[in-house]
Amino acid sequence: MFTGIVEEVGQVRRQRGDGLEIEAHDVLAGTKIGDSICINGTCLTVTALDEGSFTVDTVPETLRRTDLGDLRPGDPVNLERAVQAESRMGGHFVQGHVEATARIAAIEPDSEALLVRFELAPEALRYVVEKGFIAVDGASLTVVSRDESSFSVTLIPFTREHTNLGSRRPGDRVNIETDILAKYVEALLPARR
Repeated sequence: MFTGIVEEVGQVRRQRGDGLEIEAHDVLAGTKIGDSICINGTCLTVTALDEGSFTVDTVPETLRRTDLGDLRPGDPVNLERAVQAESRMGGHFVQGHVEATARIAAIEPDSEALLVRFELAPEALRYVVEKGFIAVDGASLTVVSRDESSFSVTLIPFTREHTNLGSRRPGDRVNIETDILAKYVEALLPARR
């Protein structure tokens, strides 16, 4: 489990058909082979480590559901280690199970912040709630508004500077994980009828 509070922006060192090698520093502290690290919101298992990088395997399902297959050497990625029981719980509960990708439709200045609108398929959008939580590339954000085909969030300067979202542009594809509660409620309701 994760919190959606990005610890570090790493960089893709190498992309190969079955995995990624990521340059990182902060998230390597205490990390060992077999640990989970969230990359752009996707929970993956560390399969190799060295002093300045770690490697994860990616399977076809991961590549179908996420934007990880689009990554190229040098691309920035959001990184977060799995939460520990004694850690503070900022953000919200994030599983690292990406449901879909969204496209950035528009970015508009909003005082010191940026208002970013994302187009999302209806099957995932139905779980997006105004003023609820959403993880975009693994970053915990609050939904500002939602309509029939999109939702928007505000990116404060700190988020832009400490995640890869500050370098995203209209047309870019991002990973989306909605708040888990809505999916459980939907799954349990038919049993109550």
